[in-house]
Order: sequence, then C-alpha cells, then structure tokens
Amino acid sequence: MIALVRMRLAGFFRGGRALAPLIAVLVVLGVLYGGGASPAASAYGYSAAALFPILAWLAKILLDTEPDVQRRLARLTVGPVREGAAGLLAATLAGAAVCAAAMVAPLLFHGIRPPEPGSHEASLAAGVLLGALAHLLSLIAAVSLGALSGRAVTRRVLPGVAVLVTGSLLVVILGLTGSIAPWLVPPVMATARALNDGSTPPVTQLTLLTTWTVTWSAVALTGYARLRRSRS
Repeated sequence: MIALVRMRLAGFFRGGRALAPLIAVLVVLGVLYGGGASPAASAYGYSAAALFPILAWLAKILLDTEPDVQRRLARLTVGPVREGAAGLLAATLAGAAVCAAAMVAPLLFHGIRPPEPGSHEASLAAGVLLGALAHLLSLIAAVSLGALSGRAVTRRVLPGVAVLVTGSLLVVILGLTGSIAPWLVPPVMATARALNDGSTPPVTQLTLLTTWTVTWSAVALTGYARLRRSRS
C-alpha cells in the first residue's frame, strides 16, 4: 500500500497536476493575510474555511490522476480496501502539506499579532493549537468531499465537478445560515465562527465540532466505499 501511496503522490506532483490548486492556495493565503494582522485563532480559523474547497479540489485531482485501468489493476493486486485506502491516504498527505504551509504563511505575511494585554483573546500558543485543529477538521471533511467527487465514483468529469462545486457551495451557504439542515454539511464555517473573536471556545463546543466533522466524514467515506465497489 505504501508503494501505491508513493506512486499516486509522484504522479500528482511530477505530472504538474498539483500546480493549479497550489497557485490557488497562494492566492487565498495572500489575500487573507495581506490585509493586516489578527489574533491567531481567528486568522487560522478563516484560513481553514477558505482552504476547504481547494483541499477538496486537490483531493479530487489526486484521486483522478491514476488511469481507470491502472486503478483496477491495483485493486486486483492489493485488494479493494488497501487500494482505496492508499488513495485516501495520498490525498490526506498532500492536503496536510498544504495545511502545514497555511500554518506557516502568517509568519511570512506578518498576519498574526500577539493578544492584547487584558483582552479575552487566546494566547499565541493556544491560538496556534486551535488553528491546527481547524485545519485538521477542514482537511478531513475536504478529503471526504473530494473522494465523493472523484472519477471512480462519478465515472465522468462533469458529474464530479458538479458534486465538488455543489458540496463546496452548500458548506458555505448552510454554514452561514445555520438553520437549514446544518447537519448536511461539515461544520467548516461553524468552526471559523467559533474562533472568530480570537478567544478559546469552550471544550464542549470544540468536542461537538470535532464529533460533527468526524461523523459527517465517516458517513461520506462509507458512501464513497460502497459506490466505488458497485461501480468498479
């Protein structure tokens, strides 16, 4: 399985398919942090939300890099479970590299300021930890959405793009309204809002957001696995 992960990452990066999403990442981070400094928790929270569609797009492109025939041969060689897990792991590793860059970017753009004396803002260390959690939750949900929009599930390009775009829009729209079936999408916007004022949210709220994201992603990946099995 490790060899499959390496092969898919190599095909993704060496084939130049990573260029477009990486340029989008640079643009988003430049816009986010080019306007001035803000508390760490708030800055990282909105960074995670803004990167969600790009992370999902990146996962889709990586999973679609391998030709269909080659993917079927891999399923026959190592089994469907390992073959599917290798693709998800490769997408997660590529997305994790982007998230790591997003955590470092504010240092380059001077986009993070220390908490003001006497304010309720979280400490710099706590803000960084909250930001890491926000990016992790965004990555988990994004890989799940990217997998659902992959060619192995949708078979054609247009339906896959429709799933990716619709899913990303619903995350934003339902996340902003918060009243229309919010459980249909992962709480990407809710997480950004929880970190909006730069303070440390209650542990119960962080636990709820984490559980919500993991549960949504588990359901999405279960559907992904079943669809791949039925369409292989």
